[in-house]
Amino acid sequence: MTLKILSVVGARPNFMKVAAICEAINELNALAAAKVVDHVLVHTGQHYDSNMSDSFFNDLELPRPDLCLDVGSASHSVQTARIMERFESVVLNERPHAVLVVGDVNSTVACALVAKKTWCRGDHETRDFVPKLAHVEAGLRSSDRTMPEEINRIVTDSISDYLFTTEESANRNLLREGIPEERIFFVGNVMIDTLMRYRSKAQESTILQDLQLTDAGSVKPYALLTLHRPANVDDKRVFTRMLDAFLDISRRMPVIFPAHPRTLKRIQEDGLGDYFVDHFVQGPEPWDSQVRIRVVPPLGYLDFLNLMSEAKVVLTDSGGIQEETTILGVPCMTLRENTERPATIAQGTNVLVGSNPEIIIREFNQVCANGRGAQRSPRYWDGKAAKRIIQILVNDFSQDLAISVPAYESNAKELIQN
Repeated sequence: MTLKILSVVGARPNFMKVAAICEAINELNALAAAKVVDHVLVHTGQHYDSNMSDSFFNDLELPRPDLCLDVGSASHSVQTARIMERFESVVLNERPHAVLVVGDVNSTVACALVAKKTWCRGDHETRDFVPKLAHVEAGLRSSDRTMPEEINRIVTDSISDYLFTTEESANRNLLREGIPEERIFFVGNVMIDTLMRYRSKAQESTILQDLQLTDAGSVKPYALLTLHRPANVDDKRVFTRMLDAFLDISRRMPVIFPAHPRTLKRIQEDGLGDYFVDHFVQGPEPWDSQVRIRVVPPLGYLDFLNLMSEAKVVLTDSGGIQEETTILGVPCMTLRENTERPATIAQGTNVLVGSNPEIIIREFNQVCANGRGAQRSPRYWDGKAAKRIIQILVNDFSQDLAISVPAYESNAKELIQN
């Protein structure tokens, strides 16, 4: 009998995480010379634009989803409700032993709730059952409950059977919230698994040449910007003050902005288009004159990884980019007042700057003066996190399912100390 795992993806950050899970399952099945794990991949369609979804499946060599729920965009409540309604029939039909959710997006919490409230029909040998719920990237906390992602994290963790953590702070958060120690597994970071696997391939990207960021084989200094969180882009006053800071930076080096569709919509509605130039439509302004922020479409994983690797500095309000720049040794200025990933500050290259233009400019000047950060790796950010996750799950189910499990990751369980 095989272990049936149903993995959920919905938004762009999920794809990088589940890519590592898919690879780990394929490797285990190959090692066993049999299908130890039957893996079903479900795409909720939370991100449905080809630039936000399809390109990632191609770049990361992900299998086509077995099922797509096509929920599309909507308010948080409507989108979550659509996912729950459509995912319920998936769970009833597939009857997975475990549902695996990643990160903190609406698809994560919606599918987690359905998994733990759905009774699946057993066969002639087993009773009806509720699937086990595994949360990858559990325990991260910003302590800011105005962030929808924070609510998603707390709810998902509270009902999960397996909580797979990326850093020590997450272990402490979960223990403090009363999660039993035996449910917590310190395994490392699946985002970094994927980065390590594709880093060399990303160097084949032509994105630097396409954006005219090279000269005679050398890379010109540039800043990379990502921005999409409501707290930054939904308040025109806050957004405008930040754009003034980015415009200041752009007078010293190009600011490349792969624009999230949500942010583009805010720019159009608030009449902020004069801050930007579309690189591929209008072309860049001369290097030695005042320039605007250079908008480019959302990029595929490999192009973005290459662009991020060579940047002088990254300015972002994304969580995952804080982690990736830590491994790449690229200075990261996080445009938030808090972070759920403190390891990127304590051990990495990340600094919080919020939305204050003076602080943004001050820290940018520091980066220009000091250069790239030291490359340091938090514990277990070693490319083996997904292997540990799958090893733990198959070991746990092996007796009930009477399956023979090859050991391909010996360090699968880190003891959590109070």
